[in-house]
Amino acid sequence: MKESARYVKIVEWSEEDQCYIGSCPGLMFGGCHGDDEKVVFDELCQIVEEMIELYHCDNKPLPKATSGKDCVNLLQNVA
Repeated sequence: MKESARYVKIVEWSEEDQCYIGSCPGLMFGGCHGDDEKVVFDELCQIVEEMIELYHCDNKPLPKATSGKDCVNLLQNVA
């Protein structure tokens, strides 16, 4: 398993921005955006890989994993 699989990646439509927004809570602030959901997800995955590389280069520990916490069901209960 890749280290990036330890982090939840979210792509959602923003009515305000009229585009898809990609984020990775727990690992980084910000993310990426665009008109194509799949392209945004692919970009987000690349950004997450790069963020993990930066943590390693700086000899910093990675933040706690966000995957495996049943986030999908938690989000469904909020909606």
